[in-house]
Amino acid sequence: MTFRTLAIFVALACFSSASSAHAEPATLRFGQIPSTAHAVSSLYLYVAEQQGFFARENIAVEIVQIPGGTGNMVAALDRGEVDVTQTATPYLIQAVLSGSPAVAIAGTTANPIYSLIAKPQIRDFADLKGKLIGLSLPVDTISISMRKLLALKGLSDADYRIKELVGTPVRAACLKSGECDAVPLGQPEDLIAVKDGYRRLGLSTEAVASFQFEVIAARRDFAETHVPAMIGFVSALADAFRFIRDPAHRDDAIKAIVALTGTSEDIARATLALYLDPDRGVLPQHAEIDLGGLAQVIAFMGEGGTIKPPLPAPEQFVDLQYLRAAGAQ
Repeated sequence: MTFRTLAIFVALACFSSASSAHAEPATLRFGQIPSTAHAVSSLYLYVAEQQGFFARENIAVEIVQIPGGTGNMVAALDRGEVDVTQTATPYLIQAVLSGSPAVAIAGTTANPIYSLIAKPQIRDFADLKGKLIGLSLPVDTISISMRKLLALKGLSDADYRIKELVGTPVRAACLKSGECDAVPLGQPEDLIAVKDGYRRLGLSTEAVASFQFEVIAARRDFAETHVPAMIGFVSALADAFRFIRDPAHRDDAIKAIVALTGTSEDIARATLALYLDPDRGVLPQHAEIDLGGLAQVIAFMGEGGTIKPPLPAPEQFVDLQYLRAAGAQ
């Protein structure tokens, strides 16, 4: 066989391998919190799919909804039911400290805005004394930020009653039924509630300026044996956040919110304005993980007694190599 013939053979073999790889995208099973399936917090997934960012990276994302909410996401990952998953950072931290091989590989919602929405007759925080407030689980940063907001406004834990409710839709239902007097709601539910006559008493960001609320996690062993897929996945997420943030794509992002959530265009526009005009740090720039924000979550958990000193370093819970390879960290 001549050198030229060999070179042609090798080139054809490489072309055949590339074509085969293109025909068979890497499939990643993505664990999704059911209450977020049609929430603005899942906008980055919707945009990455609709704009072809996953397809460009030869990634197929299979959504797997994990019943029971945020607290079950890392457990499903550990059991091998999903390959990557969204999770609130306190649950990842707790799981890792208990021996889980899970690790954060990308950031999503950084500093969420939760509105404390109350019945119309509740005029201010003082009116919440003796009333029932629907919060999430004690470990959840939603509950932590709301308790801090209530304390900032002069209310101690003894001044109000708590009902634990996981997920904005569940809390919204409690408020509308009349059982709850006030609840924290994300977007667009809080904006819709205000439009319907409910009262916004305050924002979580008044009490907590910056933290890393949610991340994408994978098992270390899986990620290390699927490096190209991990890099492609976080690359697609990075471009989705860039797209959402780009003023040139504002109208497209608004249309995506309407399609994902079923809300009206004016509510979708108000949601993005709340996040970006001015930039309140709700969304990452490009799926990066804020180690300072993660350290703040760890500090919150230490304050609440969820984890004991000495407090761990945020680096224990992340693997930034995939974001760095994607140019996003």
